Amino acid sequence: MVVITGTVRIREGALEAARPVMEAVLTASRAEKGCVHYAYAVDVLDPTVIHITEQWESEEDLRAHLATPHVALWRSHWEDLGISDRRLTLHEVSASKSV
Repeated sequence: MVVITGTVRIREGALEAARPVMEAVLTASRAEKGCVHYAYAVDVLDPTVIHITEQWESEEDLRAHLATPHVALWRSHWEDLGISDRRLTLHEVSASKSV
């Protein structure tokens, strides 16, 4: 399993304009083969920071996700929404347990 964690920054005041595109990406991504979890969350202390968490069954599934039209759509809106400071990390997970 691979896990992606990280953040992006969105221009102040652009969150409402971003919501429809983010919802479209979330819905399509969650329906993809190999998607275990896919979520965006607004930071409580800084609403210009969006936390991203993803879980994929394999890196192959993640690569397929990155080549989808809905990811291209999301990226096409980055300039308009002031998306910047993209900081994502891929984690290879061999085991997990509830805590």
